[in-house]
Amino acid sequence: MSTSVTPILDPLQVDDAAALQWSAQCDVLVIGWGAAGACAALQARAEGADVLIADRFNGGGASARSGGVVYAGGGTRQQQAAGFADTPEAMFDYLRHETQGVVGEDTLRRFCTDSVANLQWLESHGAPFAHQMPPGGKTSYPPDGAFLYYSGNELVPAYAGDQAPAPRGHRTVGKGQCGAVLYSHLQAACLRAGVRPLPQSAARRLVLDRDGRVIGAELWRLAPGSKVAREHARLAARAERLQNFMPGYCDRLRRRLSVLEHEHARPWLVRATKGVVLSTGGFIFNRELIKAHAPAFRRNFKVGTTGCDGSGLRLGLSVGAASDRLQRVSAWRFINPPYSWHKGIVVNRAGERFCNEEVYGATLGQPLMEEQGGQAWLVLDAPLRKRALREALFGGYWWFQALPALVLMLLGARKGKHLQQLARATGMQEQTLRQALSTNNAAARGLAPDPLGKSPGGRQVLEQGPFYACDISVGNPIFPLGALTLGGLRVDERTGAVLDQAGQAIAGLFAAGRTALGIPSHLYISGLSLADCVFSGRRAGAAVVLGARLNSDCEVAS
Repeated sequence: MSTSVTPILDPLQVDDAAALQWSAQCDVLVIGWGAAGACAALQARAEGADVLIADRFNGGGASARSGGVVYAGGGTRQQQAAGFADTPEAMFDYLRHETQGVVGEDTLRRFCTDSVANLQWLESHGAPFAHQMPPGGKTSYPPDGAFLYYSGNELVPAYAGDQAPAPRGHRTVGKGQCGAVLYSHLQAACLRAGVRPLPQSAARRLVLDRDGRVIGAELWRLAPGSKVAREHARLAARAERLQNFMPGYCDRLRRRLSVLEHEHARPWLVRATKGVVLSTGGFIFNRELIKAHAPAFRRNFKVGTTGCDGSGLRLGLSVGAASDRLQRVSAWRFINPPYSWHKGIVVNRAGERFCNEEVYGATLGQPLMEEQGGQAWLVLDAPLRKRALREALFGGYWWFQALPALVLMLLGARKGKHLQQLARATGMQEQTLRQALSTNNAAARGLAPDPLGKSPGGRQVLEQGPFYACDISVGNPIFPLGALTLGGLRVDERTGAVLDQAGQAIAGLFAAGRTALGIPSHLYISGLSLADCVFSGRRAGAAVVLGARLNSDCEVAS
C-alpha cells in the first residue's frame, strides 16, 4: 500500500462492548465530512440523534473542490424563474438513459421526485441558488453570474429523451468554483445543529460486537491544536491548492502527511450505539486500487482530493461488504468551450470518428479511454480554428477552459496544408481520415444523416486548409484528461445500509456519496454526484437513526 494512503486494519470484534475503554460515545458516527457526510449528519441530527463526524483532514473533501453544481429538476424554483417547465417524469426519462440501470427504477424515480425538496433543503441550510443562464452555447462550467445551465447531454437529440429538455445544473451562487461555497454552508449548518466534529481523525478499523454488528470505529487522531496538527493542516491545504499545477510535488506532500499521521496520531475508540455511516468519497488517489480495478486510468489526471483514498470502501470490505462497478471511472474530455470545437471531428489514431462531438465530456471520455486506448485527435480546418481561437481569447471563459485550448491550438497542434500532409504528420491513415471528413461534410451539407447523431446545428463543413489536429489523448500534459471513480459499496437502495456478499445488510453500517454505489455510478454528469450526496446522505442519516434493516428476502438492485 502506498504510504500516502490511510492503512485499514482488520475489524476489532469484542464480546463485551461495555468493557472497552471508549474515548467517545454517540448515537451516530459519520466517517468523512464532505457533502455526503454533512447531509447524513444533518439528517441524523434532525431525527434527534447525537452525531459525531470524523474526517482525516478538516472536512470538505472533493465536494469543497468541486464546481458546486447540484443536478436538480422536476420544476425547481430556479427552473421556473428561467422559463422552463420541467417535471419529475421528464427528469426520470432523461436520467434513465444516462444511468443505464445502475440503480432500480423506483430509486431513480424517488431521486427525481425528491429533487425539488432536496434543493430546497440545501437552501434551508443557507446554500443559495439562482436562475440566470449563461450566454451562448453549451459549456463545461458557466461563467460568473450564471447559475443554471445544461450540465449534461440534455440538448443532444440522441440522449434527450421524449420530453422537452431542461437545464438542471444548479450552480451554487458565488464566484469562481463554488464547491467551497456550498460546503461552507453545509459545514456551518452541521455546527449550528450540534454535530460534534473530530477533525484530523482517520478511521483505521471498524468495531463489531459478538453478533457482527458495527458498533463503532477506531480512529487515529492528531492532538487538537498541536504543532503537528497545524503542520498537517498546512501541508494538506497546500497539496489541494497546488494539485492542478504540480501533481508530483503534491504526491510528495501526501507522503509527508502520512508520515505525520503514522508517527503522531493516537487511537481513539468511538462507540456509536445506532450505527456508522461511511462517506469518505471515491478512490482515485489510491494507486493500488486503481491498478487492481481500473488500470487503464492510471495515467489520467486525478479529480478529487487526498481523502479520495478509498478508506470508506476498504473499511466496508474489511467487514465483508460487497462492492460493485469498481472498474467504472469517469474520464473527462471536455471539448467545449471553445464552443466551436464540437463542430470539428474527433478521430482515433487511424483517423476514424468514434463519438458524437456534441456530447458531455464524460460521455466522450468513456469511449476514448475504454475503446481507443486513450488516443484521439480533434481535427479542425482553418476557418474553424480561427473562430475557436477568437472564442478562447474573447469568449469570457474561465482560465482553465481558455488557456489549455489556446496552448493546444497554438503550440500543440499538428498542421497539414492538405489531408495527406496532416495524415503524415499525425500517423493517421490518409484514406480513413479522408472518409471521415467526407462523411462529415456530406452531413453538414444536409446530403446525409450524421452517422453518429450530431445535430444539424453542430455540423460544419471542414474543407479549407490548412488542417489542424489537436492531440486530446490522455497523455498530453498540455490538455490533462481528468478522471474520478464511480463504483463503491453495494447498499440497500431504500436505506443506504451496506450489503454483504449475500445481499444482506451489515447491521449498524451505512454508506453514502461516492463510497456507495449510487445514481452517478454508471456515467458522471456535472452536478449528479453532489445531488446524490444529498439524496444518499439524507437517506442514510434517517435510516441509521430509525434502525432500518433489510429483510432476508430483500431484492438487491443490480
